[in-house]
Amino acid sequence: MPDKSSLLSLTAAIDGMAPQFIALSDQIWEFAELKFDEHRSSALLIGMLEQNDFTVRKNVADMETAFIGEFGSGKPVIAFLGEFDALAGMSQAADVDAPEPLSADGTGHGCGHNLLGAGSLLAAISLAKHMEAHGLPGTVRYYGCPGEEGGSGKTFMVRAGAFADVDTALTWHPAPFNGVRSTNNLAVLETYYRFKGLAAHAANSAHLGRSALDAVELMNVGVNFLREHMPQDCRVHYAITDAGGRAANVVQAKAEVLYLIRAPEMAQALALAERVGKVAQGAATMTETEVETIFDTASTNLLPNLTLENAIHDNMVALGPVPFDADDIAFARKIQSTFTDEAIKSSIRLYQIKRDVFSDEKIDGSTALHLGLRAFEGQSHFRAGSTDVGDVSRVTPTAQCWTPAWAIGTNPHTWQVVAQGRSPAAHKAMVHAAKVLAATGLDLATSETLRIKAKAEWSESMDGQPYVCPIPADIKPGQH
Repeated sequence: MPDKSSLLSLTAAIDGMAPQFIALSDQIWEFAELKFDEHRSSALLIGMLEQNDFTVRKNVADMETAFIGEFGSGKPVIAFLGEFDALAGMSQAADVDAPEPLSADGTGHGCGHNLLGAGSLLAAISLAKHMEAHGLPGTVRYYGCPGEEGGSGKTFMVRAGAFADVDTALTWHPAPFNGVRSTNNLAVLETYYRFKGLAAHAANSAHLGRSALDAVELMNVGVNFLREHMPQDCRVHYAITDAGGRAANVVQAKAEVLYLIRAPEMAQALALAERVGKVAQGAATMTETEVETIFDTASTNLLPNLTLENAIHDNMVALGPVPFDADDIAFARKIQSTFTDEAIKSSIRLYQIKRDVFSDEKIDGSTALHLGLRAFEGQSHFRAGSTDVGDVSRVTPTAQCWTPAWAIGTNPHTWQVVAQGRSPAAHKAMVHAAKVLAATGLDLATSETLRIKAKAEWSESMDGQPYVCPIPADIKPGQH
């Protein structure tokens, strides 16, 4: 970690800049733009980069809202990953402890990406200023990554070679806990199955019709039976995206279902997708319909890097806990009152919280906010989620951390996340994350030994296998 003087200088600068980035995060919370439509959000982030003398490259990888900001020159190249997309159906008022949509079927930041993007940007800009002031060589980059929620924006950026010369990549994510995030998560494939049948009057000529909706339902039944015969850690979920219309007295001539297929390794996900595809063909055969398989997006499973994660953890120890106050805890307790005891226990299990660095007290949810630091056990654990950060981790050493922007028990993609998304506690967690990432970036800028060790671990983990993008070359971002 940086020497005490450098750490104090860096964190003091971040505290000085924090109000601008808190305002930026809150504005992105207000915009709540969906994947690949984050035009106002990306413009805000680009504006902040340009104000701080970063050179910005726009429209990266054929995505209008993807961009890269760069400061400095030469090696090492240290990347910070930022996200800023929201979720559909997550409209919710801020700073309240009950469901209160701002608009029917509106959007909302149900995963905290308003905080994520602004916090990573604060880290990148503060590190760049520090390196310039101290005459340190190297390049700081901020990657504006759109469409993390179901769009695989980073995967498209990796496919386009945007990370080809990056030495290390760092990011973070809001969470109920403070600590290093080391996970073996799941690769994911997203595929639409579009059935085409034949319309007919459902009463007097149903025998002439061929129901595409029947095909979708039979496919879903078939995949439900398949669940018993797939590897234990795989996941398959679906949503009917087109039920063929609202008229019950018409045999539906079209219908569509979206499947997400997850597995610990991409090869397993691809193999499972073949089996799901056979179920779709079987459903089409049974209903005498046709099925079209439409590949949408994919993300590869994460490749953890313990070298970088240990470096992040050391900086989190040096920085101490997030400085929450009594008002922060009081609001978190109101949010926590909306959870069941099981939800709180499940959250603790999900994040593998076993011991705290700053306290011997057991973390059991009796406090509403995490006031300490998760002990880092020096190994990764399984987590059944997916992220396109995984594809970045396959081309350069990559690491992440959490900071506690949410009350203990909060699950992502819920109204409670949106309600906490611009609270003072969330702001403090975001600024803390920026300090952690900037300090770790400074470690990487000044320690060739750390960079070499991280790269050696990455190379060993890749085991000589080149990265293969799971998205075919002819698939464009957001084309479906």
